[in-house]
Amino acid sequence: MVDTHVTLCGQTLENPVIGSAGTFGYGEEMSAFYDLNVLGSFSCKGTTLLPREGNPLPRIAEGKDGVVFSIGLENPGVKKVVEEIFPRVRKFYHKKIFANCCGSTPEEFAQVAQIMDREEIVGFLEINVSCPNVKGGLSAAVDPGLAAEVTRAVKKVTRKPVFLKLSPNVTDIVSMAKAVEEAGADGITLVNGFHGMRIDLRRRKPILGAKKGGYGGPAIFPIALALVYDVAHAVKIPVIGIGGVSTPEDILEMMMAGASAVEVGSMNLVDPLIGKKLVAGLPEAMEKYGIVNLASIVGCA
Repeated sequence: MVDTHVTLCGQTLENPVIGSAGTFGYGEEMSAFYDLNVLGSFSCKGTTLLPREGNPLPRIAEGKDGVVFSIGLENPGVKKVVEEIFPRVRKFYHKKIFANCCGSTPEEFAQVAQIMDREEIVGFLEINVSCPNVKGGLSAAVDPGLAAEVTRAVKKVTRKPVFLKLSPNVTDIVSMAKAVEEAGADGITLVNGFHGMRIDLRRRKPILGAKKGGYGGPAIFPIALALVYDVAHAVKIPVIGIGGVSTPEDILEMMMAGASAVEVGSMNLVDPLIGKKLVAGLPEAMEKYGIVNLASIVGCA
């Protein structure tokens, strides 16, 4: 028997597998494939104060062992999410979710977070300062001072744990992590997608309508792992690791590097059953490597 439970900011998850925002919608589409309650949690689609149409099509292009994506935060706006979508989600999902909050200014981030904070289904707030598709978002993604300003604005109006989702497209991600920790962040989620693009050789033009996007998938796992390791050993708050997780062994590596939990992103676009498979395969992987209690390996590397 093995214990897959992990703890984040005093809240216990049955396992560390979290569906990542941007690949999981609000859970409704994914619930057609399996019972999402087997997951530790999931992070809902990035949500803004007002509705967003998103980027022009095409929005996804295949890469070598990964995908390039440029959705542009298409969403119906926070009002519709909490009034119409969350009531539907509560009918099939009985755990707490991460509310991924986006904005163009610190004030907008705070407005969205404050509304999400009131929702019973929301256990954690994930503040997405790492998406370059939002005006001001790229600056917050690379500027420790602005990321800290967003953090402080959100913390003033919320009570639930606040995780800052950081970008890998920076010179010094540790400085970013320390800045948001000092500003009051309860945790850090990293990493979002790396810059990427694909070109259609026949058309001689970029495949994506927005030309460039984020790159994710198994190809980025070793790079994401190194960044998780660096940040987890530099801050005292919990880290959720993302980036190319596709096997139970990847989860163990992420946790040994210092992640307290992991999010699964691009693989949801390749195999919608990946979350269920990872949860099912995790106990066997733990037994193979002599791990009785999953929480005990966090940061052991």
